[in-house]
Amino acid sequence: MTIAYLCVLVAVILPYVLVGYAKFSTKNYDNRSPREFLQKLEGRAKRAHYAHLNAFESFPAFAVGVILAHIAGASEHSITILAVSFVFFRILHGICYILDQSTLRSLVWLGGFACVIGLYLLAII
Repeated sequence: MTIAYLCVLVAVILPYVLVGYAKFSTKNYDNRSPREFLQKLEGRAKRAHYAHLNAFESFPAFAVGVILAHIAGASEHSITILAVSFVFFRILHGICYILDQSTLRSLVWLGGFACVIGLYLLAII
């Protein structure tokens, strides 16, 4: 298993860490209707829920990018740098989202997106 594949695993787990924070950082979590509970959250917990949704949105393009770069025979070192950077940016994105740092969050999101584009470019070249 490559480091990039491990990064895909981390990217799979990250949304669940974020939603765990959203659910359990407040009182009265109701597992009978978790979606209703999440919609009623406020503040940091609500932003953690939004970060959770965004992490799911970014995952498919990243995972496919890693796989395509590997299949295309791109440099393992380059794939690793982009994959590790993506995970770093996505963790930082979640933190910025929770802490309501919108401008920094957008810049960090752009960094993660650039990593995904880089993976696709590695596959194309």
